[in-house]
Amino acid sequence: MELRLERDGRRAPDAPSRGVPADPARSRRPDATTRLAVPADLRPGLGRDAVGVPARFGFKILSRLPANGCVYADADWWWWLVPAGSDLDLVWPLPACYAPGAVIPDRRPRLIHHPDGTSPYTPPIPLYLLTCQLTGIAPAWSAASVRSAL
Repeated sequence: MELRLERDGRRAPDAPSRGVPADPARSRRPDATTRLAVPADLRPGLGRDAVGVPARFGFKILSRLPANGCVYADADWWWWLVPAGSDLDLVWPLPACYAPGAVIPDRRPRLIHHPDGTSPYTPPIPLYLLTCQLTGIAPAWSAASVRSAL
């Protein structure tokens, strides 16, 4: 282990002390990612993506949705598992973040809500509409062009 010193010979604030392991949060790469795991008793038959919101919206969304699937949280973000492809024809409002494959920044999220049934998913449309409402952004989705012919 290398001990880094400042110019005056004191230990640098971010240098590990001798015999004390470095802080794991500091030793992780800032661009590290993790994939949210589905609990073994649930069936993710539709693939999985995740929708994240800043923690300040977390309790509001969790308490207002009619159904919640798996919800994960770290200090800054809350993440809801949704079926894969839940971003098709939807523009998720900022500051929400859509994570294909449920691959998110590795900030050590933990499962904070386990659904009552066997599905790990939160219904994406109610989640989308509530996210729009809380962020003050009007829902917007692109409808496929429909042609009728006789």
